[in-house]
Order: sequence, then structure tokens, then C-alpha cells
Amino acid sequence: MDWTLFLIFLAACGGSAATGAMFQPGQWYDALAKPSWNPPNWVFPVTWTVLYLCIANAGARVAQEDGNAYAMGFFAVQIAFNTLWTPVFFGLHRMKAAMVVIICLWLAVAATTIAFWQLNLIAGILFIPYLVWVSIAAALNFEVWRLNRHTPIVT
Repeated sequence: MDWTLFLIFLAACGGSAATGAMFQPGQWYDALAKPSWNPPNWVFPVTWTVLYLCIANAGARVAQEDGNAYAMGFFAVQIAFNTLWTPVFFGLHRMKAAMVVIICLWLAVAATTIAFWQLNLIAGILFIPYLVWVSIAAALNFEVWRLNRHTPIVT
């Protein structure tokens, strides 16, 4: 493992994670109707910490592989959509727009997972929990939007 590369990718993940610190769920989210399977609030930072460590590890592994151009391109797209979702959902309170963002995120994570898998098996495996979590998050985004679609947008 090239620790410098790992730290570079971890910094990219940190930039994305910073949006979670800047745009926290707060009272607006607490007041929304949520499905019965909504995870408790403490699950989100714990899960994202583990995922960001896996994402950075996977990125550092693939960055060293020959023929990694598309994989790195997909990585850039997924981290961009990852960074965008939180301000759209929690900052702007645009649940429907956030659904579009998370669909793009899911597609980018799926493409990154496949590209990583082809170049480095461990990197591909490290992205699977991320794909699972984004799938759960997309379902949660949809359900929260569906349950609250008539709620006025408060910014």
C-alpha cells in the first residue's frame, strides 16, 4: 500500500465528508415522516467513516494499476456526486432533486466498482459495501420524498 496515495484519496473522501458536517440533518429532517426501517442517526457517521476508508484504500490501489484511466474517471464522478448529494438534500431540502443526484451516484459507484474489480480484485471488493449503502440510501431518499412530497420546501 502506498500510504501517500491512500492519504490523497482519503483527502478526497474528507472533502465529501465535510459536506455532512456543513449540512447536517437538523430539525427539518427530524420533522419529516420516515419509513420504519430508517436507521438511527448514529449509524450514518459510523458507516460513512468505514466506507470512506474503504473508498480511499480502493482508489489508492487502482491508481497504481496500468490502464486505470476509466476507473479513475469513474472514481472522480462518484466522489463528485457523493459530495453533491448532502447539500442538495439537507442544505436545499430538495428531496426530488437529491433523488436524481443519488441515482447518478449509484450509477457512478456501480461503474467504479466494475472498473476497479477488473483492475484490482481487492479494490473491487472494497467498493461493494459502498454500492450496497448507496442502494439503501437511494431507497431511503425515495421513501422520505414519497412520504413528504406534499411538504413545502423550507430553506
